[in-house]
Amino acid sequence: MRLRGRVFEDFHLGDVYDHHWGRTVTESDNLLFTASTLQVNPIFFNAEAASAQGHRTCVVAPMLVFAVVFGLSVEDLSERGGAFLGVENLSFLQPVYPGTTLKARSTVTNLRDSRSDERHGIATWLTEGFDQTGAPVIRFTRSNLVIRRAFAA
Repeated sequence: MRLRGRVFEDFHLGDVYDHHWGRTVTESDNLLFTASTLQVNPIFFNAEAASAQGHRTCVVAPMLVFAVVFGLSVEDLSERGGAFLGVENLSFLQPVYPGTTLKARSTVTNLRDSRSDERHGIATWLTEGFDQTGAPVIRFTRSNLVIRRAFAA
């Protein structure tokens, strides 16, 4: 059985991964997310409040946009596992509305040895999310411990 996912040695600085599929965010997704995570900003669930703020309809909660774009990157970057080390430089670039199809692309920006665990390296990626027109909507960097080939099961 072939294990899914990449090991540390599979990544090279500058590699670009255009993550497949994409994901259309629906109004139902947004309502479920805002209710489940106790989002209290009315522009996420009240069309009149959103309109009063200059939006054409409700805005998709930004953390849902983040979760979708992050999730689109997992198969290519971190499916094998390894500790998630965090996100930095998270920028929401423009509002996302229900019906938007999000796509994602990641670039390897840093690779280094782990100082505390010889079995892993640390990979950092710049991940960008785009709407269906190609306009950027979100950008962030994230890092993971990634198992080295010699220690992969």
